[in-house]
Amino acid sequence: MPHESQDFLATSAALEATAAVEHERWAHWQKYLHEQCTVLEDGSLLIPAHLVERWERQIATPYDALSDQEKSSDREQAHEYLAALRQASSDGKA
Repeated sequence: MPHESQDFLATSAALEATAAVEHERWAHWQKYLHEQCTVLEDGSLLIPAHLVERWERQIATPYDALSDQEKSSDREQAHEYLAALRQASSDGKA
């Protein structure tokens, strides 16, 4: 079974499934980020300082050192990837 899993993970179906999840994750994040910002006269976005501080801290923090709430958020995203891989595998696209 582990060999079959490795074989599936090397398929274009697995790649496309995770790429689709990644795009959705990125688009959701960008929408959220833009909603937090102030739109300046020239159309650029100004990120509030408290969010920059929080996100810079999170960027510099290894997963193991994140708070339980932050880990939970990352796990929710990981579940999306795993669900996409399970679906692609069961669809027989491998």
